Amino acid sequence: MSVTLPAEAYEASLVSHGGAQYWLERTASGKELVVQGADAATLDAFTGRSDGDVFRAPASAENALALRETLPWLKPRLWGLEPTAGTGDRLGLCTPGHVQAFQQVPGVNPVFAQQSTREMGRTHRSARNVLDDATWGTFQAGWTGGVGADSDHQKQEESLTECAEAGYVFYTIDPGDEMDMDAHDADEATVRAKAEALDWSVLDTSLSDALARYAGKSFDLESGALTISEEDVYRTFAKSGGALKRGMELIEHVRSLGVPHEFEFAVDETARITTHAEHAILVSELTRRGVELASFAPRWVGQFEKGVEYIGSRDALAHDVRVHAEIARALGPYKLSLHSGSDKFSIYPLFAEETRGLHHLKTAGTSWVEALRVVAAKDPALLREILAESLASFEVNRHSYHLSCDPAKIPADPADDQLDDLVTAIDSRQVMHVGYGPVLEKYGAQIKQILVDNEEMLYEVIREHFVKHLEPFGK
Repeated sequence: MSVTLPAEAYEASLVSHGGAQYWLERTASGKELVVQGADAATLDAFTGRSDGDVFRAPASAENALALRETLPWLKPRLWGLEPTAGTGDRLGLCTPGHVQAFQQVPGVNPVFAQQSTREMGRTHRSARNVLDDATWGTFQAGWTGGVGADSDHQKQEESLTECAEAGYVFYTIDPGDEMDMDAHDADEATVRAKAEALDWSVLDTSLSDALARYAGKSFDLESGALTISEEDVYRTFAKSGGALKRGMELIEHVRSLGVPHEFEFAVDETARITTHAEHAILVSELTRRGVELASFAPRWVGQFEKGVEYIGSRDALAHDVRVHAEIARALGPYKLSLHSGSDKFSIYPLFAEETRGLHHLKTAGTSWVEALRVVAAKDPALLREILAESLASFEVNRHSYHLSCDPAKIPADPADDQLDDLVTAIDSRQVMHVGYGPVLEKYGAQIKQILVDNEEMLYEVIREHFVKHLEPFGK
């Protein structure tokens, strides 16, 4: 059945399924789902009203759930080893722009719903809010290629349960708080003492068994053997024994919920790099306990700061990625994950090359900062207030992130024509990147109204930015 859409409809949203047509429209009170030709059983899942020959339903949480159940490509799926990218959206408004980028760059699969508990707390959103916003944005922009949903950087059972109940399927397990960073470069005697002091019963092994399993073991990699020394064993367990214990607790909790799941094990938000020996031992221990990873997120060499380019030697990183990728292919295969991956344009080609398609790119705050370009263009005075609020709260906000910005370098009273450049400049970009919580508390309604009123501009800004992220990984 052909459908003539009204001017207020999002043309890209029109889709036929099960003999019915579905699309999204703008209304004075918000966006509405419109359904034509569906049977009564299908419509019973939605809350709305009949309007002539169509059924109208508000873009609510209840109807987002019904839409995911009705249109199967909107329900989060497992991506397994396929290349993926996550597009965290702190505003809940950017997904159509993300979709447009994926439409332009084939070969990378999207994870539109992705938010850490830290971010959800600061934006006062729930896991369900994040997923519902992603659902409506995906539908609006006409994406039918399947979606993932990442329960990002999870540290507590309660938030894992919330995400599972909402419908997430990808679980980023982050036990980094339980790692002993002092063991990374402590003297050998200290490291041995730390390892001997572990409660080995909770690791389902013993120190002697771990030494027998790994000391002197060689992993056959493409570039040669990775041989594990006795000191590597002591140091890995001294450093990561607590993380292994906590990680398994979180994994077992997800398993107990009886929901579809795949796991990423993340140790990236730590002060010390993940050595190649650590990687091999950690994954081997998880495998020994029945865990099949979808991806692993090490702490890479160099600095992966929020919202800016990679800081460090690209040659050193290329070598680091190459060996980690060889380990992932030998012990899995599983994907390697590039966290704090936003805006690292100079290293995407080498990461794509070395991982050979087994990769996951994770971005978050870059969409928030890029959205501020729209605010800068449409309400320069508000952007200055956003910058001032971000500066005022910076000393509190910075403690959650790795940053090298210098707030003293930010102009005290920037002119209108300087504001877009300040969104790009490292010092002001990072300050605004981490200031989202207090800013949204104070100015959230104003910011969102500007973005809603100028949504096509927002989508174009986001699309252009994410095409640059995806192109090195696409086909």
